[in-house]
Parts: sequence; C-alpha cells; structure tokens
Amino acid sequence: MKLYTSKQILSIILILALLMPGIPAHAAADDFMRETGKIYVVVAVIVVIFIGIALYLLRLDRKLTNLEHQIKDSDERTH
Repeated sequence: MKLYTSKQILSIILILALLMPGIPAHAAADDFMRETGKIYVVVAVIVVIFIGIALYLLRLDRKLTNLEHQIKDSDERTH
C-alpha cells in the first residue's frame, strides 16, 4: 500500500478546493445560495470537514506506523 506524504495530500486538497466552485449544482438552489452569500459558507464548512478528516487520518497513520515499528523492534530483540 502506497502512503502519501503530507505535501501530496495537501496538494490534492488544494486542487479539490479550487475546483469545487466550478462543479455545477441545482440551478435554483445554487442561485439562491449565491444571492444570499451562503454558498461560500457551505463550501467552507465542507472544506474544513474534509481537511479535518484528512488530518485525522494522517495522524492515525503515523501512530499506526510507530506501533508497527515498535512491534517489529520488539520481535527482533526477542529472536
């Protein structure tokens, strides 16, 4: 399994965030949300949630990697 670096993940998030406003939605809802300025709040909340999930997964991956190294080291010491 290929692990991505923090820079690669952040680059993907940035690209997705830049492309997201170009994705068409329902015309009536989109017009209403743009007129009231709430569409940007919705997009911002979605981006913040996505970034939070990505950072959580990165942190979890690092913890698991450290645990795997600890287990490997303890196995090598016993043999």
